[in-house]
Amino acid sequence: MSDELTARGRAELIKARSESRALYWLVGLFSFFVNMLMLAGPLYMLNVYDRVLGSRSIETLIALSVLVAFLYGCMGILDFVRRRVMGRIGARFQAQMDRRVFAAVLKATTLHRAPREAATGLRDLEAVQRLITSPALMAVFDLPWAPLFFMGIFVFHPLMGILALVGALVLLLVALLNQATTRAPLERANATSFASETLGAQIRSESEMVHSLGMRGAAFDRWQIARGASLDATIGAADAAGTFTALTKAFRLFLQSAMLGLGAYLVLQGELTPGAMIAGSILLGRGLAPIEMIVGQWAVFQKGREGWRKLSTLLGNVPVDQPRTNLPKPVARLIADQVTMLPPGGQQATLRMISFTVEPGQAVGIIGTSGAGK
Repeated sequence: MSDELTARGRAELIKARSESRALYWLVGLFSFFVNMLMLAGPLYMLNVYDRVLGSRSIETLIALSVLVAFLYGCMGILDFVRRRVMGRIGARFQAQMDRRVFAAVLKATTLHRAPREAATGLRDLEAVQRLITSPALMAVFDLPWAPLFFMGIFVFHPLMGILALVGALVLLLVALLNQATTRAPLERANATSFASETLGAQIRSESEMVHSLGMRGAAFDRWQIARGASLDATIGAADAAGTFTALTKAFRLFLQSAMLGLGAYLVLQGELTPGAMIAGSILLGRGLAPIEMIVGQWAVFQKGREGWRKLSTLLGNVPVDQPRTNLPKPVARLIADQVTMLPPGGQQATLRMISFTVEPGQAVGIIGTSGAGK
């Protein structure tokens, strides 16, 4: 039953996300052209080393430089536009789900068995929104085009292509290890951080009572324990993620140097041109960049996935309210007709046969001397 409820909540999130399907396709189209334009740099280097330096033609150099500047300008514009579109997609998703999640959180607090996810519903929605607008998700759009850069390296020389492919597989293995290793520390860091924030908010809401009872020191000690646990868990998660980020960066730089070294050897053997050697190193960096970005931003991925899962559970356990009959808006008018009031234990009516009408914005009061029975 729990899986069915979670699936129902997940379907609700997927429906809200699908409202921006056309925009996702647009970002994918822009990503294709951006990655195609990234080939301008390697091709420029290839032509400069193999044609311009050989022919010593300044006119060719100027023409190539103007062309590559124009292509990089187009790439920058397309990249800027797709990032703005992703920002709008994230804002649109959050705007669509804000009322629903807020209502689910409020309704869940009234239930006798409210799901634990109700406490972090709004934060989970923000985590999903941050994932949509983060550079990490943009790297996912660039990742499918990475094989294109590896194919370009194979065109230069098969040995260079094999080196690039082996390096990419190693980085993918590092990414999988990063996911398996950092998942538990990140979840523990999120849980302890939320616990310390909740305790701090509770102490602040009861600050007058804490101060009047002389409990400030005890309250601070209790909060500091929770805060210390949160800091320890956060440091542990950061250390785990930082290890893989540093390893990925160092290995990528080593691969680029190895590609240059292999290219130089092939040049000395007469099997490669100097321009292809430089272009191959640049293509390798372009192809590995999305993988490095995903590993470096894995904490954002993890929080977004965790937020998506918890939102699915929350929305599945707290369904949308069924539509009800709309009642007319109450009219702010009070009509009293022949009102008589007898005080408790009294023998004589204080008010007898009173009739009046109070229109919206008016107020009625009873005045009289002290002891008159107001």
